[in-house]
Amino acid sequence: MEKKTYGFGYTKTKSNFIAHYQDGKWDEGVLQDKDTLTISALSPALHYGQEAFEGLKAYRRKDGKVQLFRIHDNAKRFVMSCERMMMPPVSVEMFIDAVKKTVRDNIDFVPEYETNATLYVRPYMIGVGHNIGLRPAPEYIFGVVVLPVGTYFGPATKPVDFLVSEFDRAAPYGTGHVKVGGNYAASLYPQFYAKEKGFADCLFLDPKTHTKIEEVGAANFFAITKDGKYITPTSPSILKSITNNSMMYLAKHKLKMPVEQVVMYIDKLDHIEEAGACGTAAIITPVGSVTYQGKKHVFPCHETIGPVTKKLHEMLLGIQFGDLEDPDGWITVL
Repeated sequence: MEKKTYGFGYTKTKSNFIAHYQDGKWDEGVLQDKDTLTISALSPALHYGQEAFEGLKAYRRKDGKVQLFRIHDNAKRFVMSCERMMMPPVSVEMFIDAVKKTVRDNIDFVPEYETNATLYVRPYMIGVGHNIGLRPAPEYIFGVVVLPVGTYFGPATKPVDFLVSEFDRAAPYGTGHVKVGGNYAASLYPQFYAKEKGFADCLFLDPKTHTKIEEVGAANFFAITKDGKYITPTSPSILKSITNNSMMYLAKHKLKMPVEQVVMYIDKLDHIEEAGACGTAAIITPVGSVTYQGKKHVFPCHETIGPVTKKLHEMLLGIQFGDLEDPDGWITVL
């Protein structure tokens, strides 16, 4: 029997969760079968971008059970994003409960273990209600939608090529560190431009000097140096990736590697042996080259995934799919 394959697109599932904030408090929320919203045309989410979201996955284990990966960390980051956008955050407990309810109600949509696919979970919050002035919304909607997906960039064994963008995804000390729509809206044109030129995605530099590596499209950047270190860029504009944090833990505690968050200059890449992008959607995607101001820098591991990146990828997926032991309270079994 041919193994079913999944892309990274929309699939109608059984239900999604929705809760409303009115008169200073959240209601309990409900599961609904429709995946549309009716909101005021004057909602701040539409005019001023007052919204935030998260991304995590549910994994089918070999024994058929379903588990979530580091949901508490997603909940905490969601609270931080909502507070930054002047929205009343749901509690960590409400976030986790809503995700669990939604995944359980759509349990049949969690792909089988053999497919290596997952159920993508997208919690979100938007400011709604009649409001034309630049101020926080009078009401809010918190929701959770789910859909089965495959990988974002394709097979992890094949390195991809990136174009260094001349554009910025976030302002210095702006909203780059939180997961909000404005950062991604700013990424749309640079991403389109890069793909039009034949690249997998774009690589953003720091918005202040345009000399330091920050993020790869919608994912964090990491590298393995020739002297055996795991490094990743540091900046107040970078989203704190849960996947990257997990890889740093595995590199340090399982592979006994030095781990450093460093300033990474785009014109000083000769010390890098392996490079990659990592995130919930991207998982771990090896990067074969980056093109900057017309010059292409090819990393030594550019034809296939590097040995260290491969080990980290195998360990991460092993934990997420339940094949390896949970190292630090990351797993929640439903």
